[in-house]
Amino acid sequence: MTTTRFAPSPTGYIHVGNLRTALMNYLIAAKAGGTFILRIDDTDQERSKEEYVDAIKYDLEWLGLHWDRIERQSERLERYAEAADALRAKGRFYEAFETPTELDLKRKKQLNMGRPPVYDRAALALSEAEKARLRAERGDGVWRFMLDQQRIDWRDGILGPISIDAASVSDPVLIRGDGQVLYTLASVVDDVDMGVTNVVRGSDHVTNTATQIQIIESLGATPPAFAHHSLLTGPTGEALSKRLGALSLRDLRARGVAPMALLSLMARLGSSDPVELRTDMAELIEGFDLEHFGAAPTKFDENDLFPLTARHLASLPVAAVADHLAEIGVPESLAAQFWAVTRENITTLQDLEGWWHLFRDGAEPVIEDEDRAFVAEALALLPEGPYGADSWSTWTAAVREATGRKGRALFMPLRKALTGQAHGPDMAQMLPLLQVIRAKR
Repeated sequence: MTTTRFAPSPTGYIHVGNLRTALMNYLIAAKAGGTFILRIDDTDQERSKEEYVDAIKYDLEWLGLHWDRIERQSERLERYAEAADALRAKGRFYEAFETPTELDLKRKKQLNMGRPPVYDRAALALSEAEKARLRAERGDGVWRFMLDQQRIDWRDGILGPISIDAASVSDPVLIRGDGQVLYTLASVVDDVDMGVTNVVRGSDHVTNTATQIQIIESLGATPPAFAHHSLLTGPTGEALSKRLGALSLRDLRARGVAPMALLSLMARLGSSDPVELRTDMAELIEGFDLEHFGAAPTKFDENDLFPLTARHLASLPVAAVADHLAEIGVPESLAAQFWAVTRENITTLQDLEGWWHLFRDGAEPVIEDEDRAFVAEALALLPEGPYGADSWSTWTAAVREATGRKGRALFMPLRKALTGQAHGPDMAQMLPLLQVIRAKR
């Protein structure tokens, strides 16, 4: 059975980069009728916060990315210790004691000599007595996985054939000196134990994947199928990393972005398929194909989310927005009429409040000097309400007859006098909802 996972660290809010990973893994599992696991990577107890765990869950539920099970790595520390012992027993785990300063000096020396800055495995030459002395002086060392220095090959689901020479990669640190289990070991053990069959993540993890394949195989398991999606850039190709905080799902939600608009964009961005607004998750799942994605950096422009949001909202029935209409004060008796008039004239739901204030309270009229006499004459011809579907055409016909004006010269001054705006819904629809006419007659 296909099993995927999304493994965020609860040290901040989910942003669009995280979402891309979560969505791809979700769609793969959903399309195969498999299992999608939400795995909270909370082994870093100092930085992990429960408020971020709650926020991650809220964001995924807001988008409709429902997980089949949830796991927390902080509850599996004993299992990681067992795996570490197994690696020690196989001679694949060794303790190293270099300080960060010493490691930095080694790297600089290697670079100056034209060599790759790879850890030199000096710790393997330490005697037990030397290790004991270093522990007494510096505390416990870090634990490194000893790579087989051979090529690591796999066929990536997006990048195609990948081959990495393990001799060009440092033996990865899997456990810190303070005992904290790092991502690489915890992720590998979890993927093995939880039967993960497919892993999709960013292309910045390619080297990490190579080392993980060896660790998985050293534990006697078969690696999952890996795929690495391209990284996001800004609309002109600039690095997006400095702006990801402002592109959190929390922030986009506060700005009125609709979930389906965000999902429709992120499910196609970087693929050969055009971005098309989808009506529901089933359409997204049906049309998703990992093989359609490419390796080139992918441009992301948050401004693309707002036209999609507008189109999504325009397609909704009034029942889908009834709660929001009630919140801003639209009476239930006017909800359907109000929504029919405004639905194609908003970008986000937040725009509805401005329209409701206009209909409820009227608008400050905008009247050009050359139109003052005309507007006054026209308003004198406006009958008392209530107004119906034909009121606008009946009134403007009378004004045209009385003043001789027609076309834009007739309609625009009247629109601006009644709504204070040059653009908006059809006036034949607006007039019946205008409850107060503040323009001077």
